[in-house]
Amino acid sequence: MAYLVGALILFFGLLVSIALHELGHFSFAKLFKVRTTQFMVGFGPTMWSWRRGETEYGIKWIPLGGYIRMIGMLPPRKGDAPGQIRQVSTGPFQGLIESARGAALEEVRPGDENRVFYAKKWWQKLLIMFGGPAMNLLLAVVFFAILLMGIGTNQPQPVIREVAECMVPASQSGVSECPANAAPTPAMQVGLQPGDRITAFNGKPIDDYRELQEEIRDAGGSTVPMTVERDGRDVGLNVPIARNQMYHLEDPDKIVEVGFLGITPTSAVERQGPGAVASTMGDLTVRTAGALVRMPEKMVGIWHAAFGGEERDPNGPIGVVGVSRIGGDVAASEVLDGSEKISYFVMLLGSLNLAVGLFNLVPLLPLDGGHIAGALLEAIKKGFAKIFRRPDPGYVDVAKALPVTYVMAVVLIVMGGLLIYADLVNPVRFTG
Repeated sequence: MAYLVGALILFFGLLVSIALHELGHFSFAKLFKVRTTQFMVGFGPTMWSWRRGETEYGIKWIPLGGYIRMIGMLPPRKGDAPGQIRQVSTGPFQGLIESARGAALEEVRPGDENRVFYAKKWWQKLLIMFGGPAMNLLLAVVFFAILLMGIGTNQPQPVIREVAECMVPASQSGVSECPANAAPTPAMQVGLQPGDRITAFNGKPIDDYRELQEEIRDAGGSTVPMTVERDGRDVGLNVPIARNQMYHLEDPDKIVEVGFLGITPTSAVERQGPGAVASTMGDLTVRTAGALVRMPEKMVGIWHAAFGGEERDPNGPIGVVGVSRIGGDVAASEVLDGSEKISYFVMLLGSLNLAVGLFNLVPLLPLDGGHIAGALLEAIKKGFAKIFRRPDPGYVDVAKALPVTYVMAVVLIVMGGLLIYADLVNPVRFTG
């Protein structure tokens, strides 16, 4: 039952996020008086809908996204009157474009000339299309603010939980026992003990473990004074900081040679301030953007995991089914307590909204970023025309990009189907 509840929490959390994404588009479309005929969460056959004013609101059976239908998304050819569809000599791609253009213009009614999307000012089109991703990015900030400032997260403390016996390079981090020729760690050499609180290092007071970690890494190859609090009294030590191969703090795939002490810190739940939210969002944005750039490469791994039985990359792409399964794993976990489970759900929802928001900003149709790019191109062309006193070039004809749009749509459908299949046969498992 706990597994089902957890899966449903994330599933419906994702649906609500999709609905709010569409609300971001819808709000600006209404503000700028674009006639909007549908507001739908999901794709495929309609499960349930109702009409209010000129808009039909509803939920569809396939919960893999959503959309709002605005009239005039595709403009007429320049020189045509609104609603006019001229017969032209076409090749296969041009025929595809004109067919889609004609279907879009059939929705335009008399009196809609100022209510079509393509006729709006470039900055209005920009805001309409950016409203959806902006909503997801805002939700990500809200979720991480709740997590970091409201609930709190486990933060390492300058208090020793374990002392490593020997020095093992990062490339051999999976070794469970000390190799025969391994040197003892500096912490073991000077007699550091679990429970010791490090209060000073190399003459600097220590209140934060992150600061201590950086100081240790910078002190490789030198002997430094250190003060620990043990059983209520201060103990001074001179510690020969060794050099060892360790994972980079900012890039976990990179190994560097740095100063090494050989301790594992304790952790405690701490609330943090707005600065932590800003830095966390900045770091996650960079990481997520990098993951999107590597998406084609990652999908090769998904294929091998789905059909070749290879181990699934826990940091790779994941679909709505996989997200729901992780939610079930978290809810059913016997290792996490209630507050930790809530923290994971909030973190997952924040991460999902960040990923959805950034993905939709990719400047390719049919994603929102494609329309945003079209609006920015229109602004540039109008700006140059104004500077050089040329006639207004008018709107950018995004219909010309339809062949690429259809290819991208097929790619997205295939990727979505592959992710769903991989999530079913070889899912990412929560191991916390």
